[in-house]
Amino acid sequence: MYDRLTSVAFLKQISADHQNHDRSEIVVPLGDRSITLGRDPICEVAIDINIYGSVSRRHAEIRPIFVRQKFEGWEICDLDSANGTFINDRRLYNCYALKHGDRIQLTKDGPQFVFELESSPDTTLGTNYKLRPRSQITSITLTKLLPIFSKGNDLWKKAYLLPGILTVSFVVMMFAFLGQPQLFNLTISVYISLAAYYFVYQLCGKNKPWWVILGAAIFTALILRSPILNIFLWFFYKVLPGTAPTGQVSFISVLIAMFFGAGLMEELLKALPVFALWFMGLRLGKKWRSRFGISEPLDGILIGAASAVGFTLTETLGLYVPSIVQSITSQAGSSEIAELTGLQLLIPRVLGSVAGHMAYSGYFGYFIGLSIMKPSLRWQILTIGYLSSAFLHALWNTSALVSFWLLAIVGGLSYAFLVAAILKAHSFSSKV
Repeated sequence: MYDRLTSVAFLKQISADHQNHDRSEIVVPLGDRSITLGRDPICEVAIDINIYGSVSRRHAEIRPIFVRQKFEGWEICDLDSANGTFINDRRLYNCYALKHGDRIQLTKDGPQFVFELESSPDTTLGTNYKLRPRSQITSITLTKLLPIFSKGNDLWKKAYLLPGILTVSFVVMMFAFLGQPQLFNLTISVYISLAAYYFVYQLCGKNKPWWVILGAAIFTALILRSPILNIFLWFFYKVLPGTAPTGQVSFISVLIAMFFGAGLMEELLKALPVFALWFMGLRLGKKWRSRFGISEPLDGILIGAASAVGFTLTETLGLYVPSIVQSITSQAGSSEIAELTGLQLLIPRVLGSVAGHMAYSGYFGYFIGLSIMKPSLRWQILTIGYLSSAFLHALWNTSALVSFWLLAIVGGLSYAFLVAAILKAHSFSSKV
């Protein structure tokens, strides 16, 4: 146990900046008040945004520990940062009682600090410091034996409780729908889509109401079932050269057709919910627009990816799987083989959406959000985003003609574009 009067702790920054210039050592004394580390200038330990853009505005907090009004040391708590706080190379998910020599790092590549504890036998704090032993558990309480009673709130925030519950629920539904191919396919495809989207959502690290995300997916699914789709098909397939060539074709001719018929058409269609929320948000205040509308690139990425989920499910369950099932049934006369083949097609198509539709739509969403922040360059930004996302989409569709290896490379490249956009969006997000 630490003596409040004779304990002295310091937080020392030990990492060098990205320019490899010398800097004076930063030492922060710790007292009986909490200190916050983050990019926000009002933090006691303010991190330079130009060097460490991945650090959140209010990233972590070091606070004293009091038990029955008795001081027992210091702890560090992560403040729901987007890219994590690491203690001795392990990610922190709640709070951690600091001990002498602990190394603290804000994000994997962020600034590093060392916690140093020194104490002297009197209040004058002489130069001969000796470390005192850490306190041990001296009593067993009900919350130690039944930790669920003391960590209820953290289960929702830190322990991924909701994804776990949803996973169990979907497993139960899959068992319930055995022998009912349509319901089984719907259940497994929705689960895979949610898992892929949750991965992107966690990377973005910005909270968005679930009903806004669900609404974007449903909006796109309804468009695919409405007469609006016929207008898109007419324009991109009749007016523009979006029809795939037949007979002996070359890679370039197919790429051009896919650029207009798949890339430009589908990326514009999937971007409609993003544009709709953008225009709806114009009537909202800044705070509400950031929460419910589109105010920055992270918003565009989240809504664009959600729209892609609606597009993928509707296209796969409403077009590709029924077509392959009907075709095989008519040829082989076996519905069981047809349903199995349909399931084999469904899984890679839906799972691949994280490197496919979600990647293109999220990438275009980044540019839509960026154009809102830079209105003077809006049309240039939107044009670059639209054409580049459409090209990636067309390249993916065309690569299958060459080899599956090329398809894998293009898929990986598309995912890299999306992740790069997310990381860049973090550097100037107002909410991360």
